[in-house]
Amino acid sequence: MSAEPIPTPPGPWCPDPIRQQRADYTLEDLPHLPDDAPRVELVDGVLRVTPSPTLGHQDISLFLARWFLQHTPEHLRVTQAVGVALDAKNTRQPDVLLRRADVRADRSLLQPEDVVLAVEVVSPGTRRIDRFAKPAEYAAAGIPFYWRIEQDPVHVYAYRLSDRLSLGGERQYELVADSAELIALAEPFEIKLPVAELTG
Repeated sequence: MSAEPIPTPPGPWCPDPIRQQRADYTLEDLPHLPDDAPRVELVDGVLRVTPSPTLGHQDISLFLARWFLQHTPEHLRVTQAVGVALDAKNTRQPDVLLRRADVRADRSLLQPEDVVLAVEVVSPGTRRIDRFAKPAEYAAAGIPFYWRIEQDPVHVYAYRLSDRLSLGGERQYELVADSAELIALAEPFEIKLPVAELTG
């Protein structure tokens, strides 16, 4: 008499491979992901797991969020690890963002009009996405300001949405400040950020 097979626990959640191949995931699917689903972004209808950040990346994100908490005016709020719905088949999760203070606290997905500034901290595995893909997507969605923070050494590049369109007719950002020492800006509010404060 053979023993009953031991049931194996289900493995970790992963996206449906057929839907991934068809690239037909949409914003409507995101609220229905299981609790054990990893952190994902929706890119052209495909669910992409975001890589685990390094300690250095997280330190910079945390120090910047803390600086914003201390200096941001009342009409804005700092937020981390919340998705932004760029369109029906695309979301991104900026490392740090500033949003309008009147956005309801029970929201788990922001609209582009809720976001004033999106910030990405560049890691070795995200260089091309953070330097090229994300700023193009954020600009196309109409997010007014974008910051890119490079590591080793830490250097901040601050952009604002330009009134001029690219040769292809797309909205684009223009560089307004970059420094490894001090970022001084008048928008989206009066900012004097010593870059050294992002490293502790």
